[in-house]
Amino acid sequence: MSEPMYYEKPVLLDRTKHRRRKVKASTSFAFARKANSVYLAGVEFGEACKEYAVVFTRAGAGGGKVVPVVMLGLRSRENLFVDAENRWTGRYIPAFVRRYPFVLADLPGQSLGVCIDEAYAGLNDQEGEPLFDDAGQDTPFLRNALDFLTQYQREYLRTEAFCQKLEQAGLLTEMNARADLVDGRTFTVGSLLVVDEKKLLALPDATALSLFRSGEMHLISMHLLSLSNMQRLVDRLARPAPADQPA
Repeated sequence: MSEPMYYEKPVLLDRTKHRRRKVKASTSFAFARKANSVYLAGVEFGEACKEYAVVFTRAGAGGGKVVPVVMLGLRSRENLFVDAENRWTGRYIPAFVRRYPFVLADLPGQSLGVCIDEAYAGLNDQEGEPLFDDAGQDTPFLRNALDFLTQYQREYLRTEAFCQKLEQAGLLTEMNARADLVDGRTFTVGSLLVVDEKKLLALPDATALSLFRSGEMHLISMHLLSLSNMQRLVDRLARPAPADQPA
């Protein structure tokens, strides 16, 4: 599994270029239809563990940083939580999805830059919330979006530190998820990392206490609890397609 990127045409937000642009709200999640997993911040574990399987994987090719993700599908480029009408069928929508069409991007030698996906269907000059006012200043809508991105980045850094602790403590182990459907189909998802409960119980007291005091032991518990939700993915995949939809 790997972190999906569904931004088709991300560009730096430009006060001149995007001066007259507006963002029309949409209830369509078509942009995330092919995302079989998305990044999850630690602060989201509490809600996500109720309906998704929360696992860890390495971001990028060649073994990058360990990051937590929610499993949305069992096959490549498949999101079982977006239905035929492009609605999100889960109760909780991960922040990674909710921040669209905005995103923060690393700029060489600079701080993070704010980007917007110019391929977003709701970006236009006629309808929706303006990005800038007549004086070229940020509108309340854009400021709210920037505040969300800033908070998201803050939680990302906290989660990154949490994942580093898991790796340094040697708690992560590789797991392959296998799904057997009643019609005979079998699916296997590899490159998943989960916390090894035996290694967790064998932690030195000082390390275990540190994880407990920081609240990170609770994150581990929610991760382990969520693994039972893999069966929900199997159930979603096994559902017959509607009569007017191709299998």
